[in-house]
Amino acid sequence: MSRKKRVNFTDISIVLFITAVSITCLIPFLYMISLSFSSNEAIISQKVTLWPVGFTLETYKTILSDVEMIYTLGYTIVLTIVYTLVCMFLTICAAYPLTKQRLKGRSFILTVLVFTMYFSGGLIPSYMLVKNLDLMNSMWSLILPGAMSVFNLIILKTFFASLPESLEESASIDGCNELGILVRIVLPLSLPSIATLSLFYAVDRWNGFQDALFYITNKNLYPMQLKLYQIITANQQLDAQQGEGSIGAYIVPESLKAASVMFATVPILVVYPKLQKYFVDGVMTGAIKG
Repeated sequence: MSRKKRVNFTDISIVLFITAVSITCLIPFLYMISLSFSSNEAIISQKVTLWPVGFTLETYKTILSDVEMIYTLGYTIVLTIVYTLVCMFLTICAAYPLTKQRLKGRSFILTVLVFTMYFSGGLIPSYMLVKNLDLMNSMWSLILPGAMSVFNLIILKTFFASLPESLEESASIDGCNELGILVRIVLPLSLPSIATLSLFYAVDRWNGFQDALFYITNKNLYPMQLKLYQIITANQQLDAQQGEGSIGAYIVPESLKAASVMFATVPILVVYPKLQKYFVDGVMTGAIKG
């Protein structure tokens, strides 16, 4: 009986701890939502807590009033999908051969790849490379420079290596070549890891800002984060001039920033639950097996 009580107390303690941590993570998010729906006067007077004060949709109207916003949203979705597909294709093509012991120079190749995780050419050489390749003001300038993450490659390689070799041997005996083994056997069994890494790549591109700031000057090629940055900057300039601009009436910067965060976060929150069932299995298997 004493052991049962001790176990129950431990379970309750764990649940309370996880609940407290969850609430701690949720409070800032709720505060940002409240800011985005609160009036200027309430924000300036610091009356906003976890519930909107002076409920208004003016902040979201300011963002959506930009006629280019819908185009930017669609363009960013396409950019994210293309980026994720390219990254996963390259990651799979690199990870699968590295699981084969018969690959000559496998250790050297892996060492070179890991080296790039810790050392890079730097910002200026990267900019010069993109410019010399004539990728400036191109969607590919936001795709190719970061087209493969070595960290994700290692996770996928470890997952591939954890699959039973007997499956591949059986397929090979039945006359299936390496490409057929990869497409028909390895990839279907690796869906948890592939879905997880796809989410990593998609979130990375969706939240990408710095590379677009360096490589893109054409407004038609602005991704979502850079477009929201431009709206916030324009609103701040409007405040300084005390006049009316192209984005409408002045909105408190804190409210506009909060709405921008919501605008950029909601699509990820919609996609994540659909991949959640793969997420834990993909990360844990790729992390601890090998």
